[in-house]
Parts: sequence; C-alpha cells; structure tokens
Amino acid sequence: MLPATSRRVPRHTAAHVNQQIREETRRNVERVAAQAPAAVDRRVRELDAEWDIERTLEANAATLTAVGAGLALLVDRRFALVPLVVGSFLLQHAVQGWCPPLPVFRRMGVRTQTEIDEEKAALKALRGDFRDVGGDTPRQQAVDALAAARG
Repeated sequence: MLPATSRRVPRHTAAHVNQQIREETRRNVERVAAQAPAAVDRRVRELDAEWDIERTLEANAATLTAVGAGLALLVDRRFALVPLVVGSFLLQHAVQGWCPPLPVFRRMGVRTQTEIDEEKAALKALRGDFRDVGGDTPRQQAVDALAAARG
C-alpha cells in the first residue's frame, strides 16, 4: 500500500532528522512569538517563499537531467544514462516518497509543504486569525474558516 502523500517523506526520513525539523519549527514559532506582531507577518511571507522538499527535488532532478542530456549530446553519449537514472529516482520518489538525495536535503532542513503549513498555521493562530471564525450557518462558518486559513 502506498503511503499518504503528506506522510511519505517523513516516513522515509530518519526519526532524529524529523525531530530536528520539528524542533526548529518550534524554535521559529517561539522566536516570532517573542517579537512584535509585525514579525508574524514577516515570517508568514518568508514561509510562503520557502522551497519545500518536492520543489527542491524537482529542481535537482531537472538540473541533473539537463546537464546529463547536454553532456550526452556534446561529450559522450554514455552520459545519457544520467537522465535515465534521475528520472527513475524521481519516479521512485513519486510512488514511495524516497529517493537518494532525500536524506541529504532533509538533513539540510528542507521541509515538506505540510511541515511548512503547520508553522504557518501556528503563526496565524498567534496572530489571532482564527478568532472570528463562526458564522450563523455552516456555509458561513466554512467561508470564514477558509478565509482565516488563507490569511
């Protein structure tokens, strides 16, 4: 059975690395909570620009594929193996949530989108974004909740 998309990367990451990422997230929220309210807005903007593990792996794979193809065309056709290997690793990541560069990027602190979103939600809660959620009807409650989540 395939792991859920949101859990597949942490599932294939060493427990101590997942713990380091969670601790860094907690420290980030704690640091921002101790600052002026404008710090929350600034940090949320930073999180919106943060590259998640998927984007990092995609950029890495695209770069290696382009370099391998270029070398195959210009230097030696045996370099055509590079795009084949990179493509198979990318497919393996899509299916299983693991590929060879994943442990390296995770040790560097590259987070999943879910991990980034958790920090963002904590900051929005500190900012008070969720205080005014709750209309008179379920539809209005849903509209209010989605608007607060988008912040």
